[in-house]
Amino acid sequence: MRHAVFDGKGSCIRWTETPGEEPARVYVHGLGSVSAVYHAHIAGRCELAGRRSLFVDLPGHGISDRPEHFGYTLEDHADALAAALGAAEITGAELVGHSMGGAVAIVLAHRRPELVSRLVLTEANLDACPPPTAGSSGIASYGEDEFVGGAHARVLEEVGPLWAATMRLADPRALHRSAVGLRRGSDPVMRDILEGLPIDRVYLQGELSGELDGREGLEAAGVRVTTVPGAGHNVMFDSPDAFAAAVAGRF
Repeated sequence: MRHAVFDGKGSCIRWTETPGEEPARVYVHGLGSVSAVYHAHIAGRCELAGRRSLFVDLPGHGISDRPEHFGYTLEDHADALAAALGAAEITGAELVGHSMGGAVAIVLAHRRPELVSRLVLTEANLDACPPPTAGSSGIASYGEDEFVGGAHARVLEEVGPLWAATMRLADPRALHRSAVGLRRGSDPVMRDILEGLPIDRVYLQGELSGELDGREGLEAAGVRVTTVPGAGHNVMFDSPDAFAAAVAGRF
């Protein structure tokens, strides 16, 4: 396990990694998740072997610190991720981002382009104000103190055992602020950033999640959008073969 200070006050973002060749692959989890849980089984596959791989937990999540003073906006998370890559002496990384982690990866590619050479995004948040059915919308519908004071426990009961298993490891205040930041989006918004990035970009959409809004615009901008049959939001669990193929650059 490695760490880097991300806020100037001693708070650390942490990750585990496997050695291998560059460019490194950096796996970034979604809201209330943990990178190794969602991605280690993918990175260990034979078609992805031999590449340096980092499993980074964003601030407030997993094994990383959860300072109460931190804002947990998308920009805050991106800057913390940049601190991790700096400590790891990585440039030109391939970022593999799921959901909120995909949004953070997009913002990082905009703010620190030298750090990112490729994006593989799985149902990444591209727009502000996601629909009410989105997990971030449900969390952000509570006030911060209301969520920390009791709603967090109710949400854990409602989201189901898979998400709850990692969400319970996230700090409630950090989780709420991250959800609010995700609903606020970035400036410029993530979709506009993604369409303008001059790097290889892959976007995976689970078939069970429905059609991706604005797909035509993304494809016109050179983003390779793939709908994965039989998969929902967690494509890496529902269809690991297709997910690994995307990371390996096979489609």
